[in-house]
Amino acid sequence: MLVIPAALFPGTAAHAVDLPGMVLSSATATLPSELSPLANGKRISYVTTNVNGGLITATGLVLTPKTGKNNKIVVWGHGTTGLADQCAPSASQAVFWPEARAAIAVLLQRGWTVAAPDYPGLGTALPHPYLVGASAARSMIDSAKSARNLDATLGTQYVIDGHSQGGQGALFANELAPTYDGALVLRGTAAIAPVSNADLFVPLIPGTAAQGYLVMALFGLQAVDPSVVPQLLLAQPARQRTGVLQSGCLNEILATYAPLTASQLLVGGTLPQSVVTKLSKYANPGRKPTTAPVLLVQGNADEAVPYFFTAGPLFTQLDGYAQPVEYVEIDGATHDGAVFESTTLIADWIAARFT
Repeated sequence: MLVIPAALFPGTAAHAVDLPGMVLSSATATLPSELSPLANGKRISYVTTNVNGGLITATGLVLTPKTGKNNKIVVWGHGTTGLADQCAPSASQAVFWPEARAAIAVLLQRGWTVAAPDYPGLGTALPHPYLVGASAARSMIDSAKSARNLDATLGTQYVIDGHSQGGQGALFANELAPTYDGALVLRGTAAIAPVSNADLFVPLIPGTAAQGYLVMALFGLQAVDPSVVPQLLLAQPARQRTGVLQSGCLNEILATYAPLTASQLLVGGTLPQSVVTKLSKYANPGRKPTTAPVLLVQGNADEAVPYFFTAGPLFTQLDGYAQPVEYVEIDGATHDGAVFESTTLIADWIAARFT
């Protein structure tokens, strides 16, 4: 195992421009059975930055094709897994979702090296800034830098492909790339059912089966804004269940909060507008111009991210900028089903960006 002591890099934001993407440790990873015939995997820890530019450590995977390898990089942004360390996909195959395996398999079959970050706080001691798009975005870009630091044959071109939380992060990375990715060149971003428009979305959640996502979002917001105190916003029945955020991952969290009514979830049954505004500030892509082409993919039977947010306001926001935006709607596809049904479509789109 390669280990570079963290004490060797300064902990000040002034040095952040030089160090993100530095690999701190690298070890052989055991891959899911769908991927082990296709790739050699490394589980890495690497330097990235928080939303204020301070240096932090993140973890993830770098998967190198066993055959047909070329010099291009695709970053895979996974969907929601949870908040706790055991919810880091690089270390737990239980949350290396089947749809992620299917998407990554096709990318590897095209000869692309895949960087798959866990996102800050998953697999490290830090809290996970869940749905803080700029946080995931930085770790995505820096995972591509890490892949190049592990393999000097890789070129500078990369594409980001993400689902749900990862689709949201991918769109933020598209906005951030030219000022953050250094020598890398972002060729495009594919976002499948990305989270967006929290100001419209959040008020619809209380009293539904999606309430666990909202609880996670409040704790994710607190990670970057300590003035947000979830325990003061959650009603008593919801507060009594917050232990699941550390003991479980996504499915356990959703099951724990799904039975509650809106008034059992939140004090007064709704979030204060000031908190919705803060969530929107950190969670909404599309507030800044995109810098590379975008592909939006959405199933119209999505039970987690309503398709009309992607097809309507998000597409309109992104289409107002100079970079081309393509929207593909998959009839009858669910939240995860859209990933399975778009693997070839997205790989073809990525190949065209690399041409």
